[in-house]
Amino acid sequence: MRTSGILMPVFSLGSKYGIGTLGREAYRFVDFLKKSGQTYWQMLPVGTTGFGDSPYQSFSAYAGNPYFIDLDMLVEENLLETQEIEAFDWGKSPSAVDYETLYNNRFTILRKAYGRFKKSVPQDYGIFCKFNAYWLDDYALFMAIKDSLNGASFDVWRDGLKFRVPEYIEQARAELCDEIDFYKMQQYLFYRQWTMLKKYANKNGVYIIGDIPIYAAYDSADVWASPKQFLLDENLCPRAVAGCPPDAFSDDGQLWGNPLYDWDYMEKDGYKWWLNRIRYSVKLYDVVRIDHFRGFSAFYSIPYGDKTAVNGKWVKGPGEKLFDAVFSKLGRPNIIAEDLGTLDDDVYKLLEYTGFPGMKVLQFAFDPEADSAYLPHNIAKNSVVYTGTHDNDTAIGFLNSAPESELEFMRKYLRISNDESFNWALIKSAMATASDTAIFQMQDFLGLDNSARINTPSVPEGNWQWRIDSGCINDWLAGIIFETTKLYRRLPQEKIE
Repeated sequence: MRTSGILMPVFSLGSKYGIGTLGREAYRFVDFLKKSGQTYWQMLPVGTTGFGDSPYQSFSAYAGNPYFIDLDMLVEENLLETQEIEAFDWGKSPSAVDYETLYNNRFTILRKAYGRFKKSVPQDYGIFCKFNAYWLDDYALFMAIKDSLNGASFDVWRDGLKFRVPEYIEQARAELCDEIDFYKMQQYLFYRQWTMLKKYANKNGVYIIGDIPIYAAYDSADVWASPKQFLLDENLCPRAVAGCPPDAFSDDGQLWGNPLYDWDYMEKDGYKWWLNRIRYSVKLYDVVRIDHFRGFSAFYSIPYGDKTAVNGKWVKGPGEKLFDAVFSKLGRPNIIAEDLGTLDDDVYKLLEYTGFPGMKVLQFAFDPEADSAYLPHNIAKNSVVYTGTHDNDTAIGFLNSAPESELEFMRKYLRISNDESFNWALIKSAMATASDTAIFQMQDFLGLDNSARINTPSVPEGNWQWRIDSGCINDWLAGIIFETTKLYRRLPQEKIE
C-alpha cells in the first residue's frame, strides 16, 4: 500500500505556553493530517530533553517530556487554574521555543498541579506506577537526586549514590519521597494525555511514527541504573564515546559524547535492555524509527576526552544476533531503519536480513557526477522517502545554499523552469517514487526557508526551536496536499494492523 505522512515535532505545534503540547493543537494537527489524506504523523523523540535541549540526549529512554503536558487540560481536571498559568512568562516569540524560560517556569506550575494531585490521587495512578516500575522507579529517583544536587551530573555525586550503594539509595528514597512522587506524577500525566491523543489519531486513520535514539545520554537514569550495559571504567567514566566520522555535515565529524554499549555483556544477558526498550516503543507508537541503524552493524568509537571525532574508529556491532533476539521475543515489529551516513556492505546485508525499510533523502540525491541511490528512479519499494529529515535544511533553505552544480542538475531532473515551485517539485518527485512511504517536513509544504530548520548537526545552539503559526494548519492547505496525495495514489486505503 502506498502511503505518505508529515514530519512534525510535537514541540513545533502552536500553543500559548511556549512549546507545542499534547493538547488542542495536537488534535487539530491530527484533523489536518486526515483532511490532507495522510496516513502518518512522524515525530521526533518525545522524551525528556537534556544537554542542548536535544530530544536525542534524554534523561531517560522511557520518560515522556513534561514540557508536552498540556496545561489547559490540567485546568479542565481542576489541577490548575487559568490565571495561575497566565501569571508566568512562557517566552516572547511564538515562532521559537525558549527552553531556558520553560525550564525556569514549567516545573513551578507543575508543582502547583502536584499539590492538588496528591490530595486526590486518581484510581489508576497506582496501576500506572506498578506497570512501569521497571523504569519509572529509577527515573524518578534519579531526577529527585539530581534536583537535590542542583542538577549535577550523576558522575560527580557522592560515591554512595553514584555507585548505588543500597543503604544510600534507600536513604535517598526516604528523604526525597515527595520529589520522587512529583516526577512520577509528571509521567502519569504525560502518558495519560499521550494515550488519549494516540487513540484519537488511530481512530481517524492516522498512525504515529515514533523515534528511538540509538544511544542513551551519559547523564541519564539508564546509564546510572544499568552501568554494566555500557562501556564504562571502574569509576563509571566512558571508555569511549559515540559519534560519526567527518562527512558532508562536518570536517571534524560529529562528537555526540554518548557512552557506547557493552555488546558482549548485552549478548550474555540476552539483550534484555534492548528488548525492553523496543517492546516499550512498539506499544507507545505504531511504527518505530530507529535512529542511526548502521550502529548495529558497526559503530564509530571515539577516544573519551577527544575534542573532535577525527580519531575515531569503526568497531563491529551485534548485527544479526540482536535482531534474532528481537524477532524471537517480539515478533516482527514495524520498524524503519535510519540507514543514512557512512554505509558499507555489512549495513546493506543487515538491512536485507531484517527486512526493515531504509530511508532515502532527496536532498542527498543530486550529485551531477554520480548515479545516486537517492535519485527518485533508483529508490526501491521497501523504503521511506523524504524530501529532507529533521537534520536537513528545508527544501527552500536547500535551494538557497546548495552548490550551483547540484541545483543545475536538479532543475533538469525535476524539470523546473521556475525556482518558486522548487519545494513542490521536490515533494511531487518523492510522491512519484516507488517507495512504499513518503514523508515530508511540514515546512516544505509551507515553502519556508532555513529559519524554519529543526536541527543543524554539529552546531550546538539554535536547534529544536522552530514553531509553526497555527494559522498555517488550515483546510486550504489540507486540500492541496490531499489532491497531490491522491494524484500519486498515496491516499490511505485500509487501516494499519
